[in-house]
Amino acid sequence: MIFTGTLINAGTVLVGTVLGTLFGARLPERVRETVLHALGLVTLVLGVDQSLAAFRPPLSTLTRGSVLIVMGSVLVGSVLGEAARIENGLERAGEALKRRFGRSQPRFVEGFVVASLVFCVGPLTILGSIENGLTGDYRLLAIKSLLDGFAALAFASALGWGVGFSILTILVYQGALSLGASAVAGAFTPEVVAALTAAGGIMILAIGLRLLDLRMVRVANMLPALVIAPAAVALFQALR
Repeated sequence: MIFTGTLINAGTVLVGTVLGTLFGARLPERVRETVLHALGLVTLVLGVDQSLAAFRPPLSTLTRGSVLIVMGSVLVGSVLGEAARIENGLERAGEALKRRFGRSQPRFVEGFVVASLVFCVGPLTILGSIENGLTGDYRLLAIKSLLDGFAALAFASALGWGVGFSILTILVYQGALSLGASAVAGAFTPEVVAALTAAGGIMILAIGLRLLDLRMVRVANMLPALVIAPAAVALFQALR
């Protein structure tokens, strides 16, 4: 089943959120703040590692301008995202959920937005969803699910129930990726996946800055780059 990995992922995030909210609330504020900052630092390291895919094979062997392709995709994607106000839409969805389910949670919207982005922007999300869609193999998403479960526990201890509602984003986004991969199997070459990984890594870096309270980067407005970067690489391959 092409949605098995996504359903497992949603389940582990929900369990992690419940545990983090129930037991994390008992921790002192300074402990929860330190946990959030630790997650921010780990996220920064992960972002650096993934964004370097622009400098590595197979993308770097495709063209010397691989970095320019990724950079241009992020820039154009950011402009399109700002025009479409994607982050505002995500925040409005969070506010609507907060009014219904999280009135007593001051950081509900932040938890929803940050968790949605962290859990859906990254190589395991992309590769796992594609593999699940193409072959039915959900092992990569199972690994991601375990990691996301622990991350949800830590996030929820600091940000509350909003983290759990990111499962809506996971179901829609990862489900769409798996469904799309099953429909266009031949489009996902190693170079295309590398471009997705590099663009996603830049966004993960920006999420790390948000978690560390260094800069409130509107990461969601960069999401169109996840479409533009692989499309640009696929076009370049077609024209060679």
